[in-house]
Formats: sequence, structure tokens, C-alpha cells
Amino acid sequence: MRVLVRPTSPLLADGEVTHIERSPVDIELARRQWSDYVGILQAHGFEAVHVPAAPELPDSVFIEDTVVVFGDVAVLTLPGADSRKPETAAVAGVVEGLGLELLRIEAPGTLDGGDILKIGRTAYVGRGGRTNAQGIAQLRALLAPRGWTVVAVPMTKALHLKSAVTALPDGTVIGWEPFVDDPRIFDRFLPVPEPEGAAVVVLDAGTVLLSASAPRTAELLADLGYRVVTAAVSEFEKLEGCVTCLSVRIRS
Repeated sequence: MRVLVRPTSPLLADGEVTHIERSPVDIELARRQWSDYVGILQAHGFEAVHVPAAPELPDSVFIEDTVVVFGDVAVLTLPGADSRKPETAAVAGVVEGLGLELLRIEAPGTLDGGDILKIGRTAYVGRGGRTNAQGIAQLRALLAPRGWTVVAVPMTKALHLKSAVTALPDGTVIGWEPFVDDPRIFDRFLPVPEPEGAAVVVLDAGTVLLSASAPRTAELLADLGYRVVTAAVSEFEKLEGCVTCLSVRIRS
């Protein structure tokens, strides 16, 4: 198992914000939190693959938005925010070096990786402010021949689909209901008690990584039989980030 990560830009505080008010960011704390986060992934068997730092790109630490991996295929996105479009070039080079087949979203399509939730061979794609209809149509055309189903999900209440929902190892979708346009889209939906609890990273079949800002969600998931590992990501949450945004997991 490998994981793509990218160091925190010193300009992080200047990153894009859409659905929340801007607040001060402690860049040194953010760097420590990022390092601890990467350490957790490594401790659970992931080999960290570092994409070169881009200090001039404030949001570049949120690497999930630039590429999405479907088995041995990687789809390079075209971010919806113009300020983020330059982030993909260095990511493409690293991904090609890993031996993955690289496909691309082309203009006028836009697609942010944070809008894609994979469950089995289904890719749920949020249609919101960063991902447009052309981007979804292109992704559907790229993935259909490879056995994937793309399901478009209306998103009007949060930045990305995975700001609102993610999935447990058994496929149950968990989410902060006030951010979800229509939970009936998902086969199984479980509301969580905090907005920061909507995002989990699956570490293995019985273990999930969750924000330290969601203690009640941690209790809920532990009561369902999962081992819950927490990471402090408060400085990234100030930029509408979460535990999924900071890495791209590659499982072979």
C-alpha cells in the first residue's frame, strides 16, 4: 500500500474558502499536524510517496483533489478553482513514475478528487461548485469500459461530496446530514453527530482514521466495532479540509 502526500505550503492561510468564514491559521501547527498524519498512515502499513512541495500554491497540501486512483488507473483531475489548476502537473509526474495508467479530465470539464467517493466498483461523484457536468460525463466515459459505475450526486451544501459523506469499510455511508442534499441516494446511510465526523480514511477492514475534532463520532464508530484512530487536523479544517483531503491512498 502506498499513499501520495504533499507538504504544507507556507501560504496555507491564503487557500480557498467557500462555505465557511476565513479564520487565522497557525502554519507551524499545521506542519506538525501534517507530519503526525503522515506518520499514522505509515504506522498502518502505507509507504509515503512525497510529491514535491509547491510553496507558491496555498492549497497544494490537499492532494486528494488532484488525482483519483481506480485500481491500476489514475485519473488526473482538472480542479474547479483556477488557483488550484497548477497543482496537477507535479502530481502527474509522480503518478506516472508509480506505473499507473494515467487518464485526464480535460477542459471544459472540471473535477475535484474530493467529490469522488468509491464504494466497491461504484464512484459517487458530487456535482457542486468545483465539479461540473462535463467533468462527470468525462469520468463516466473513462471508467465505464473499466467496469466502474459513476453515480452523480447533487451537492449544494458543502464544498465537496467527501466534506459531507464518506464510507466505512463495510460500505455504509456516514455523513453530516445537514450537508447532504439527499441521503436516499446511498444504499445505507448513517448520520454522524458532528460535521468533522463525516470524513474517515479506511486504514484496514477494522480500522478508520477520524478527525480528533469529532469525539462523539469516534464513540459511535467504536460502538459499531471499529478501531478508531484520530488525527488533529484543525488547521486544515479551517480551509474546509479533512482527513481524506491530505492523501491519496493506493492499494494494489
